Amino acid sequence: MLDKTKSRFGFHWNAALFFGLMVVATLIVEKLSLSPDHEPVFTPSENTSYHPFSGHPQYDLILNLQKAFVRNAKVVGPSVVNISKVHEATESSEWNKTPAEEEKSWFLSMKFWFNKKLRQKKYISETIGSGVIINGDGYILTNYHVIEDTDEILVRLSDKRDLFAKVIGVDPKTDLAVLKISSFRSLPQPSFGTSRDAEVGQWVMAIGNPYGLQGTVTVGVISGVERSDLGITTYENFIQTDASINPGNSGGPLIDLDGKIIGINTAVAAIGSGVGFAIPIEMALRISEELIESGDVERGWLGVGIQGITPELVASFEMPLLENGVLVNKVDNNTPAEIGGMSRGDIIIQYDGKQVKNSRNFQHMVADTQVGKKVSIKIIRDGREKILHIAIGKLIS
Repeated sequence: MLDKTKSRFGFHWNAALFFGLMVVATLIVEKLSLSPDHEPVFTPSENTSYHPFSGHPQYDLILNLQKAFVRNAKVVGPSVVNISKVHEATESSEWNKTPAEEEKSWFLSMKFWFNKKLRQKKYISETIGSGVIINGDGYILTNYHVIEDTDEILVRLSDKRDLFAKVIGVDPKTDLAVLKISSFRSLPQPSFGTSRDAEVGQWVMAIGNPYGLQGTVTVGVISGVERSDLGITTYENFIQTDASINPGNSGGPLIDLDGKIIGINTAVAAIGSGVGFAIPIEMALRISEELIESGDVERGWLGVGIQGITPELVASFEMPLLENGVLVNKVDNNTPAEIGGMSRGDIIIQYDGKQVKNSRNFQHMVADTQVGKKVSIKIIRDGREKILHIAIGKLIS
């Protein structure tokens, strides 16, 4: 009996010892497999983060670019709004019909009055463009052509709230307008950059509501700068981009890779796709400030007719070194130009200390000058340079 008991205890000890050795061996193998010198090898078919191009030298650059696009869409997107025109829906009901003269009674008249005043109004909306919130007071910047001839304007925010907007001011000459909404909640505000340093080939993003698709993001590059003579507005200095701008994008922002707004999308060229234009943000913000302050834009005025300098004019004036400037071909009576001593035939080469490049450039310079300011204008008259001091007047539209 004792021998059998001993034998049984010996078997249990041997089994326990064997099991312990197996556990220790397993732990050692796992430790070796996780050490830096024994990294596991995965095949592309396994469920890992492997990417076939992850070893390419430019892979991280492309990945960072993608992250910038995603970040900017999240940061700037909430400040972009959908702008719609609305009209009240009419319901065909006996309660809504105006009683005819022969049917009029105190009861029918009272019923019609109560129904008109107390019934819940229903509206039909149609997306007409985009806009961008420019500050926490509820001011929204958009294009003039978006809201032109529109009586009731409805703004839809990124959080799906619908608010009626009031037109604060418009400027058809730059195709800009400012709206205002009232909200008890705080409104998202974007960051503004500068378009002065914008370069051809630079990445940009456009955010808007093409065809009513709110919050649509498109990506492209700057295709050109200082585009003018397009016939879109009176004062043109557009940024050209190939980022898709479709009907409904007008009034939305054009942003750089830092997530800052550098332009307001305004038009797509009729010549074909891939050619869109944006108003430089400096011009847009300056105009919006004037519209908020006074509801109007005040522009400088000289009262002259001008034309660009051509090779033929350079030859006729016998000034081979003349490359820039504008020729005065008309001076109106009783204008700042006439009072300041400017004459027909003068060549304007400098305005307020800045070189005059061409007719469009000079037009912008004068228009952007504060009314009443006395500026120095360098001209060439009879082959000699002369400086005139002229007080700028106000342009009457």
